[in-house]
Amino acid sequence: KQDVVGYIQPLFNHLYLYDIEAKKLDTLTSGKYNEGSPAWSPDGSQIAFVSNRTTDPDRNDNTDLWVMEAKKNAKAKQLTTWAGSDDTPVWSPDGKSIAYLRSTAADNFIMYDQSVLGVINTQSGDSKLLTLSLDRPVSSPKWNDNNSIVVLVSDDRKDYPALVSVNNGSLTRLAEGNKSVSSITKHASGSWMTMVSEPQLPYEVFALESGSFRRITNQHADFLAPLQLSSVEGFTSKSKDGTLVSNLLFLPPGAKANQKLPTIFFIHGGPVGQDEYAFDLSRQMLAAAGYAVVAVNYRGSSGRGLAFCKAIYADWGNKEVMDILGAADHVVNTGMADAANLAIGGWSYGGILTNYSIATDPTRFKAAASGAGSSLQLSLFGVDQYINQFENEIGYPWKNVDKYLKLSYPFLKADKIKTPTLFLTGEKDFNVPAIGSEQMYQALKLVGTPTQLIVYPGQYHGIVTPSYQKDRFTRYIDWFGKYLKNTSAIKVDKEIK
Repeated sequence: KQDVVGYIQPLFNHLYLYDIEAKKLDTLTSGKYNEGSPAWSPDGSQIAFVSNRTTDPDRNDNTDLWVMEAKKNAKAKQLTTWAGSDDTPVWSPDGKSIAYLRSTAADNFIMYDQSVLGVINTQSGDSKLLTLSLDRPVSSPKWNDNNSIVVLVSDDRKDYPALVSVNNGSLTRLAEGNKSVSSITKHASGSWMTMVSEPQLPYEVFALESGSFRRITNQHADFLAPLQLSSVEGFTSKSKDGTLVSNLLFLPPGAKANQKLPTIFFIHGGPVGQDEYAFDLSRQMLAAAGYAVVAVNYRGSSGRGLAFCKAIYADWGNKEVMDILGAADHVVNTGMADAANLAIGGWSYGGILTNYSIATDPTRFKAAASGAGSSLQLSLFGVDQYINQFENEIGYPWKNVDKYLKLSYPFLKADKIKTPTLFLTGEKDFNVPAIGSEQMYQALKLVGTPTQLIVYPGQYHGIVTPSYQKDRFTRYIDWFGKYLKNTSAIKVDKEIK
């Protein structure tokens, strides 16, 4: 199963060569495998691609690089043999090498990992890793010349472009600042073009010149013109075991200095990923309703190194919750937040962590909104799209039932939860199926804790229908407003214009 796609049929993606002039289609690859990420060599004679050709591809995350001549009946040559993931092939200008991204782990399941930049010689097969010691995930490799590659580096709430030497792996930052760069490409002129976002600016096109960004587009100017946006600042909290956690604080427009505000902890999904110094419409809307909003890059998030990301392996709802509660202690102790007016919410793994948090500290939060979450993890085995994760990370229920029950503690401690909780889900979600929200709703309903369940018809894991998107945030604001005392003088238009 896969969200949106549905039940996966025994059909496979292959490469085909289409001759535009002759209007002729030739099959290049076949078999019970999927091919993807095709990349033409500079002279157009070869194609590199990615494929998992293990005996049972469904049960591992292994992919390798392959290369073949761009003609019918050509034989594909396997370039990499790493038991983990090799992907994103990009040819060097001279066609002698391919840059690619490789996982650090050679496991069957590699969610808690980060991509490393590698280079392989297409003739000899000799390869080397260039960013392994960086201990940060890299993405979007692009050749600058035959001796250097530009990548994006995810590092502690930022994504920045960097130049990597092919010879020795030395890395040079190409720009600084609290920004998020989502893509980079080389213009015909030789300049680098990027997509850049800042806390008060959605992504726009920028040119990267001499270490600074020059804005090219103003696509969002009309959208932004009438808005008063939240100010955003970073802060670091300390969890009870001493771990330092990087966070972002969104303050509502017009908030007064030293004003204790009702505060919503809005938790990102993933878990691998990070909240960045980028425009965040969800948190901006919540802040516009008069709330301080906190984004917590809990353990399991990317951007802080491999050990930080892997810290939650097979131990869900422990260290992440410790980090969320540590961030809550910080904003209360520093006078940013009103301890009597805290709420929590999130979507996907953010919804799962909402459930874990209100079960761990049943009275800390006065309201919660759990979107596309789950709690009774045992019941999801074989139901969601993560059977490979369950098998490799948690094990088989019939051999490890105690572990599954330990990870299901929000449902099994539902009678201890006192936080009024709104549950929201997509009817056709195969990622985190609606059953996860339904079970928690029924449990809280039975024990007498205020709760509601909202099911969006025809929606998958992501809510895409505009009226439903609007409805979701209207419900968030109404639910939090019902249980939090909003001390802000800011008035809210509930139409969420």
